[in-house]
Amino acid sequence: MIKNIAVLGSTGSIGTQTLDIIRSNPDKLSAHLLTANNNYTLLIEQAREFMPDAVVIANPQYYPIVKEALCDLPIKVWSGSEAISEAVQAEPIHIVIAAMVGYSGLLPTLSAIKAGKTIGLANKETLVVAGELVMHEAEKHRVNIIPVDSEHSAIFQCLVGEHCKPEKLILTASGGPFLNHTPKEMEKVTIDSALKHPNWSMGAKVTIDSASMMNKGFEVIEAHWLFDMSPNQIEVLVHPQSIVHSMVQYSDGAVKAQLGIPDMRLPIGYALGLTHRIPNDYPRIDLTAQPLTFQKPDTVKFPNLAMAYEALRKGGNATCALNAANEVAVSAFLAEQISFVSMSKLLERCMSKYSHIEKANLNELIQTDTEVRALARKIIHTL
Repeated sequence: MIKNIAVLGSTGSIGTQTLDIIRSNPDKLSAHLLTANNNYTLLIEQAREFMPDAVVIANPQYYPIVKEALCDLPIKVWSGSEAISEAVQAEPIHIVIAAMVGYSGLLPTLSAIKAGKTIGLANKETLVVAGELVMHEAEKHRVNIIPVDSEHSAIFQCLVGEHCKPEKLILTASGGPFLNHTPKEMEKVTIDSALKHPNWSMGAKVTIDSASMMNKGFEVIEAHWLFDMSPNQIEVLVHPQSIVHSMVQYSDGAVKAQLGIPDMRLPIGYALGLTHRIPNDYPRIDLTAQPLTFQKPDTVKFPNLAMAYEALRKGGNATCALNAANEVAVSAFLAEQISFVSMSKLLERCMSKYSHIEKANLNELIQTDTEVRALARKIIHTL
Protein backbone atom coordinates (compact mmCIF):
# COMPACT_ATOMS: atom_id res chain seq x y z
CA MET A 1 0.00 0.00 0.00
CA ILE A 2 1.25 3.47 -0.88
CA LYS A 3 1.58 5.69 2.20
CA ASN A 4 0.19 9.22 1.92
CA ILE A 5 2.56 11.76 3.45
CA ALA A 6 1.88 15.27 4.76
CA VAL A 7 5.06 17.35 4.67
CA LEU A 8 4.76 20.33 7.00
CA GLY A 9 7.51 22.72 5.95
CA SER A 10 8.04 21.16 2.53
CA THR A 11 10.26 23.99 1.26
CA GLY A 12 12.77 23.76 4.11
CA SER A 13 15.82 21.52 4.44
CA ILE A 14 14.01 18.52 5.98
CA GLY A 15 10.99 19.04 3.74
CA THR A 16 12.95 19.04 0.47
CA GLN A 17 14.92 15.96 1.54
CA THR A 18 11.66 14.22 2.45
CA LEU A 19 10.39 14.93 -1.05
CA ASP A 20 13.66 13.53 -2.47
CA ILE A 21 12.79 10.21 -0.84
CA ILE A 22 9.16 10.35 -2.00
CA ARG A 23 10.39 11.11 -5.54
CA SER A 24 12.65 8.05 -5.48
CA ASN A 25 9.94 5.73 -4.12
CA PRO A 26 6.70 6.40 -6.04
CA ASP A 27 5.61 2.79 -5.46
CA LYS A 28 5.75 3.27 -1.68
CA LEU A 29 5.13 6.96 -0.93
CA SER A 30 2.92 9.81 -2.12
CA ALA A 31 2.84 13.49 -1.10
CA HIS A 32 -0.73 14.23 -0.02
CA LEU A 33 -0.22 17.63 1.65
CA LEU A 34 2.54 20.23 1.31
CA THR A 35 2.85 23.37 3.44
CA ALA A 36 5.20 26.35 3.47
CA ASN A 37 5.52 29.58 5.39
CA ASN A 38 6.75 32.16 2.85
CA ASN A 39 8.51 30.32 0.02
CA TYR A 40 5.59 30.30 -2.39
CA THR A 41 7.81 29.91 -5.47
CA LEU A 42 9.21 26.55 -4.37
CA LEU A 43 5.82 25.44 -3.00
CA ILE A 44 4.28 26.01 -6.43
CA GLU A 45 7.09 24.02 -8.09
CA GLN A 46 6.65 21.17 -5.62
CA ALA A 47 2.89 21.14 -6.08
CA ARG A 48 3.20 20.90 -9.86
CA GLU A 49 5.67 18.01 -9.56
CA PHE A 50 4.10 15.96 -6.76
CA MET A 51 0.42 16.75 -7.39
CA PRO A 52 -0.71 16.68 -3.73
CA ASP A 53 -4.35 16.80 -2.75
CA ALA A 54 -3.76 20.17 -1.06
CA VAL A 55 -1.17 22.84 -0.31
CA VAL A 56 -1.16 25.48 2.42
CA ILE A 57 0.81 28.72 2.31
CA ALA A 58 0.93 29.97 5.90
CA ASN A 59 1.47 33.61 4.95
CA PRO A 60 -1.92 34.81 3.58
CA GLN A 61 -0.13 37.52 1.58
CA TYR A 62 0.98 34.90 -0.95
CA TYR A 63 -2.30 33.01 -1.19
CA PRO A 64 -3.51 34.76 -4.40
CA ILE A 65 -0.19 33.98 -6.13
CA VAL A 66 -0.28 30.29 -5.22
CA LYS A 67 -3.99 30.01 -6.04
CA GLU A 68 -3.49 31.55 -9.48
CA ALA A 69 -0.39 29.46 -10.24
CA LEU A 70 -2.21 26.20 -9.50
CA CYS A 71 -5.64 27.08 -10.89
CA ASP A 72 -5.25 24.64 -13.79
CA LEU A 73 -4.67 21.70 -11.42
CA PRO A 74 -7.08 19.82 -9.10
CA ILE A 75 -5.11 20.90 -6.02
CA LYS A 76 -6.82 22.58 -3.07
CA VAL A 77 -5.07 25.78 -1.99
CA TRP A 78 -5.46 27.18 1.52
CA SER A 79 -3.68 29.80 3.59
CA GLY A 80 -2.99 30.64 7.22
CA SER A 81 -1.59 28.73 10.19
CA GLU A 82 -5.00 27.41 11.25
CA ALA A 83 -5.46 25.88 7.80
CA ILE A 84 -2.36 23.73 8.37
CA SER A 85 -3.82 22.37 11.62
CA GLU A 86 -7.04 21.52 9.79
CA ALA A 87 -5.38 20.06 6.69
CA VAL A 88 -3.29 17.50 8.62
CA GLN A 89 -6.49 15.84 9.81
CA ALA A 90 -7.45 14.67 6.29
CA GLU A 91 -8.40 11.00 6.42
CA PRO A 92 -6.10 9.71 3.62
CA ILE A 93 -2.94 10.95 5.40
CA HIS A 94 -0.90 8.18 7.04
CA ILE A 95 2.27 9.96 8.15
CA VAL A 96 2.87 13.62 9.03
CA ILE A 97 6.45 14.81 8.71
CA ALA A 98 6.54 17.72 11.16
CA ALA A 99 9.37 19.83 9.74
CA MET A 100 8.12 23.37 10.37
CA VAL A 101 10.64 25.69 12.01
CA GLY A 102 10.43 26.43 15.73
CA TYR A 103 7.31 27.10 17.79
CA SER A 104 5.11 27.22 14.66
CA GLY A 105 5.14 23.41 14.51
CA LEU A 106 3.41 22.86 17.86
CA LEU A 107 -0.29 23.31 17.05
CA PRO A 108 -0.25 21.45 13.69
CA THR A 109 1.58 18.54 15.34
CA LEU A 110 -0.96 18.41 18.18
CA SER A 111 -3.77 18.52 15.62
CA ALA A 112 -2.23 15.60 13.69
CA ILE A 113 -1.83 13.59 16.90
CA LYS A 114 -5.48 14.15 17.82
CA ALA A 115 -6.43 12.90 14.34
CA GLY A 116 -4.48 9.70 14.98
CA LYS A 117 -1.70 10.29 12.44
CA THR A 118 1.75 8.75 12.79
CA ILE A 119 4.22 11.58 13.42
CA GLY A 120 7.70 11.81 11.92
CA LEU A 121 9.01 14.48 14.28
CA ALA A 122 11.73 16.75 12.91
CA ASN A 123 10.50 19.80 14.81
CA LYS A 124 12.20 19.37 18.20
CA GLU A 125 10.74 22.65 19.48
CA THR A 126 7.34 20.94 19.70
CA LEU A 127 8.65 18.83 22.60
CA VAL A 128 10.80 21.63 24.00
CA VAL A 129 7.75 23.88 24.31
CA ALA A 130 5.11 21.33 25.34
CA GLY A 131 6.71 17.91 25.77
CA GLU A 132 4.51 16.69 28.60
CA LEU A 133 1.32 17.76 26.83
CA VAL A 134 2.37 16.31 23.45
CA MET A 135 3.41 12.94 24.87
CA HIS A 136 0.18 12.74 26.89
CA GLU A 137 -1.88 13.36 23.74
CA ALA A 138 0.16 10.80 21.79
CA GLU A 139 -0.47 8.17 24.45
CA LYS A 140 -4.15 9.10 24.69
CA HIS A 141 -4.67 8.78 20.92
CA ARG A 142 -2.30 5.79 20.57
CA VAL A 143 -0.10 7.67 18.13
CA ASN A 144 3.46 6.65 17.28
CA ILE A 145 6.02 9.44 17.28
CA ILE A 146 9.06 8.44 15.22
CA PRO A 147 11.96 10.87 15.68
CA VAL A 148 13.55 12.34 12.56
CA ASP A 149 16.44 14.12 14.29
CA SER A 150 19.52 12.02 13.52
CA GLU A 151 20.42 11.65 17.20
CA HIS A 152 16.98 10.58 18.36
CA SER A 153 16.51 8.32 15.36
CA ALA A 154 19.82 6.70 16.34
CA ILE A 155 18.61 6.14 19.91
CA PHE A 156 15.27 4.84 18.63
CA GLN A 157 17.15 2.31 16.45
CA CYS A 158 19.46 1.30 19.32
CA LEU A 159 16.42 0.50 21.48
CA VAL A 160 14.95 -1.94 18.96
CA GLY A 161 14.96 -5.49 20.29
CA GLU A 162 15.72 -4.51 23.88
CA HIS A 163 13.40 -5.43 26.74
CA CYS A 164 14.87 -3.30 29.52
CA LYS A 165 15.12 0.43 30.07
CA PRO A 166 18.49 2.00 29.21
CA GLU A 167 20.87 3.15 31.91
CA LYS A 168 22.00 6.19 29.93
CA LEU A 169 21.54 7.94 26.58
CA ILE A 170 24.58 9.49 24.92
CA LEU A 171 23.80 12.23 22.40
CA THR A 172 26.65 13.13 20.08
CA ALA A 173 27.34 16.68 18.91
CA SER A 174 29.66 17.81 16.14
CA GLY A 175 30.70 20.83 18.20
CA GLY A 176 29.83 23.07 15.26
CA PRO A 177 32.12 25.51 13.44
CA PHE A 178 33.44 27.10 16.65
CA LEU A 179 34.53 24.00 18.53
CA ASN A 180 38.16 25.14 18.68
CA HIS A 181 37.55 28.90 18.94
CA THR A 182 38.95 30.84 21.89
CA PRO A 183 36.58 33.06 23.93
CA LYS A 184 38.08 36.09 22.17
CA GLU A 185 37.43 34.58 18.76
CA MET A 186 33.84 33.84 19.79
CA GLU A 187 33.25 37.57 20.22
CA LYS A 188 34.08 38.15 16.54
CA VAL A 189 31.90 35.42 15.03
CA THR A 190 30.10 36.52 11.85
CA ILE A 191 26.77 35.36 10.44
CA ASP A 192 28.50 33.74 7.46
CA SER A 193 30.88 31.74 9.65
CA ALA A 194 28.04 30.64 11.95
CA LEU A 195 26.06 29.37 8.96
CA LYS A 196 28.92 27.11 7.79
CA HIS A 197 28.33 23.84 9.60
CA PRO A 198 31.27 21.45 9.16
CA ASN A 199 29.20 18.29 8.53
CA TRP A 200 25.47 18.86 8.08
CA SER A 201 23.36 20.73 5.53
CA MET A 202 20.48 22.37 7.42
CA GLY A 203 18.27 25.46 7.48
CA ALA A 204 19.53 28.77 8.92
CA LYS A 205 17.76 28.54 12.30
CA VAL A 206 18.98 25.05 13.22
CA THR A 207 22.48 25.82 11.87
CA ILE A 208 22.80 28.81 14.22
CA ASP A 209 21.40 26.69 17.06
CA SER A 210 24.04 24.06 16.28
CA ALA A 211 26.80 26.67 16.34
CA SER A 212 25.67 27.86 19.80
CA MET A 213 24.96 24.28 21.00
CA MET A 214 21.39 25.35 21.76
CA ASN A 215 20.34 22.67 19.29
CA LYS A 216 22.00 20.02 21.43
CA GLY A 217 20.34 21.45 24.52
CA PHE A 218 16.97 21.17 22.82
CA GLU A 219 17.82 17.60 21.83
CA VAL A 220 18.47 16.74 25.48
CA ILE A 221 14.97 18.03 26.29
CA GLU A 222 13.50 16.13 23.34
CA ALA A 223 15.25 12.91 24.43
CA HIS A 224 13.84 13.33 27.94
CA TRP A 225 10.28 13.31 26.61
CA LEU A 226 10.68 10.75 23.83
CA PHE A 227 12.48 8.14 25.91
CA ASP A 228 11.35 8.94 29.48
CA MET A 229 14.87 9.53 30.80
CA SER A 230 15.90 11.98 33.52
CA PRO A 231 18.35 14.83 32.73
CA ASN A 232 21.03 12.94 34.70
CA GLN A 233 20.60 9.95 32.38
CA ILE A 234 21.26 11.97 29.22
CA GLU A 235 24.88 12.75 28.41
CA VAL A 236 26.26 14.88 25.57
CA LEU A 237 29.61 14.08 23.96
CA VAL A 238 31.28 16.14 21.24
CA HIS A 239 32.08 13.92 18.25
CA PRO A 240 33.46 16.17 15.48
CA GLN A 241 33.20 13.55 12.72
CA SER A 242 29.38 13.14 13.00
CA ILE A 243 29.60 9.42 12.18
CA VAL A 244 28.30 8.03 15.47
CA HIS A 245 24.86 9.62 15.70
CA SER A 246 24.12 8.58 19.28
CA MET A 247 24.57 5.72 21.74
CA VAL A 248 22.58 3.85 24.37
CA GLN A 249 24.17 2.36 27.49
CA TYR A 250 22.44 -0.54 29.25
CA SER A 251 22.47 -1.80 32.83
CA ASP A 252 25.15 -4.41 32.08
CA GLY A 253 27.54 -1.75 30.76
CA ALA A 254 26.99 -2.65 27.10
CA VAL A 255 26.75 0.30 24.71
CA LYS A 256 24.91 0.22 21.37
CA ALA A 257 25.67 2.89 18.78
CA GLN A 258 24.16 3.81 15.43
CA LEU A 259 26.63 4.92 12.76
CA GLY A 260 26.22 6.36 9.29
CA ILE A 261 27.21 9.18 6.99
CA PRO A 262 25.89 12.61 8.06
CA ASP A 263 22.88 12.64 5.73
CA MET A 264 19.43 13.57 7.03
CA ARG A 265 17.78 11.43 4.38
CA LEU A 266 18.73 8.35 6.43
CA PRO A 267 16.62 9.17 9.53
CA ILE A 268 13.88 10.67 7.33
CA GLY A 269 13.74 7.45 5.31
CA TYR A 270 13.61 5.36 8.49
CA ALA A 271 10.59 7.38 9.66
CA LEU A 272 8.85 7.23 6.27
CA GLY A 273 9.36 3.46 6.19
CA LEU A 274 7.77 3.22 9.63
CA THR A 275 11.04 1.67 10.89
CA HIS A 276 11.28 -0.61 7.82
CA ARG A 277 14.39 0.42 5.90
CA ILE A 278 13.89 1.87 2.42
CA PRO A 279 16.83 0.87 0.14
CA ASN A 280 18.86 3.74 -1.34
CA ASP A 281 22.01 4.42 -3.32
CA TYR A 282 23.51 7.06 -0.99
CA PRO A 283 27.26 6.95 -0.25
CA ARG A 284 28.28 4.31 2.27
CA ILE A 285 30.41 4.90 5.34
CA ASP A 286 34.18 4.27 5.20
CA LEU A 287 35.30 3.52 8.73
CA THR A 288 38.97 3.68 7.71
CA ALA A 289 38.71 7.24 6.38
CA GLN A 290 39.31 8.99 9.71
CA PRO A 291 39.59 8.30 13.44
CA LEU A 292 36.44 8.71 15.53
CA THR A 293 37.00 10.96 18.54
CA PHE A 294 34.90 12.06 21.52
CA GLN A 295 35.26 14.80 24.13
CA LYS A 296 33.16 16.51 26.78
CA PRO A 297 31.40 19.75 25.78
CA ASP A 298 32.66 23.10 27.10
CA THR A 299 29.60 24.62 28.79
CA VAL A 300 31.54 27.76 29.71
CA LYS A 301 32.14 28.54 26.04
CA PHE A 302 28.71 27.17 25.10
CA PRO A 303 26.43 28.14 28.04
CA ASN A 304 23.24 27.40 26.08
CA LEU A 305 23.69 23.68 26.66
CA ALA A 306 23.87 24.20 30.43
CA MET A 307 20.81 26.48 30.30
CA ALA A 308 18.82 23.75 28.54
CA TYR A 309 19.66 21.23 31.27
CA GLU A 310 18.73 23.81 33.92
CA ALA A 311 15.37 24.58 32.27
CA LEU A 312 14.60 20.86 31.92
CA ARG A 313 15.31 20.26 35.61
CA LYS A 314 13.16 23.26 36.56
CA GLY A 315 10.22 21.91 34.57
CA GLY A 316 6.88 23.63 34.02
CA ASN A 317 7.03 26.35 31.38
CA ALA A 318 10.81 26.86 31.71
CA THR A 319 11.74 25.10 28.47
CA CYS A 320 8.94 26.95 26.64
CA ALA A 321 10.41 30.24 27.88
CA LEU A 322 13.90 29.17 26.80
CA ASN A 323 12.69 28.35 23.30
CA ALA A 324 10.85 31.67 22.93
CA ALA A 325 13.91 33.65 24.03
CA ASN A 326 16.14 31.62 21.73
CA GLU A 327 13.95 32.14 18.66
CA VAL A 328 14.09 35.91 19.22
CA ALA A 329 17.86 35.73 19.85
CA VAL A 330 18.59 33.81 16.64
CA SER A 331 16.40 36.16 14.58
CA ALA A 332 18.18 39.17 16.11
CA PHE A 333 21.61 37.68 15.37
CA LEU A 334 20.67 36.92 11.76
CA ALA A 335 19.35 40.50 11.45
CA GLU A 336 22.71 41.81 12.79
CA GLN A 337 21.02 43.33 15.85
CA ILE A 338 23.13 41.42 18.39
CA SER A 339 26.43 39.54 18.40
CA PHE A 340 26.81 35.77 18.56
CA VAL A 341 27.82 35.75 22.24
CA SER A 342 25.00 38.18 23.07
CA MET A 343 22.48 35.49 22.20
CA SER A 344 23.42 33.59 25.37
CA LYS A 345 23.32 36.80 27.41
CA LEU A 346 19.81 37.45 26.13
CA LEU A 347 18.72 33.94 27.14
CA GLU A 348 20.20 34.33 30.63
CA ARG A 349 18.36 37.62 31.16
CA CYS A 350 15.04 36.20 29.93
CA MET A 351 15.34 33.07 32.06
CA SER A 352 15.93 35.17 35.17
CA LYS A 353 12.85 37.33 34.53
CA TYR A 354 10.08 35.19 33.03
CA SER A 355 7.03 34.17 35.13
CA HIS A 356 7.42 30.52 36.09
CA ILE A 357 4.42 28.17 36.06
CA GLU A 358 4.97 24.77 37.68
CA LYS A 359 2.38 22.87 35.61
CA ALA A 360 1.34 24.80 32.52
CA ASN A 361 -1.58 23.97 30.24
CA LEU A 362 -1.58 24.73 26.50
CA ASN A 363 -3.03 28.24 26.89
CA GLU A 364 -0.46 29.07 29.55
CA LEU A 365 2.35 27.82 27.32
CA ILE A 366 1.06 29.96 24.44
CA GLN A 367 0.94 32.93 26.84
CA THR A 368 4.47 32.19 28.06
CA ASP A 369 5.71 32.16 24.48
CA THR A 370 4.09 35.53 23.75
CA GLU A 371 5.32 37.17 26.96
CA VAL A 372 8.91 35.93 26.72
CA ARG A 373 9.20 37.01 23.09
CA ALA A 374 8.09 40.51 24.10
CA LEU A 375 10.52 40.48 27.03
CA ALA A 376 13.39 39.35 24.78
CA ARG A 377 12.71 42.11 22.25
CA LYS A 378 12.90 44.70 25.03
CA ILE A 379 16.16 43.29 26.40
CA ILE A 380 17.80 43.30 22.94
CA HIS A 381 18.02 47.10 23.05
CA THR A 382 20.04 46.96 26.29
CA LEU A 383 22.70 44.51 25.08
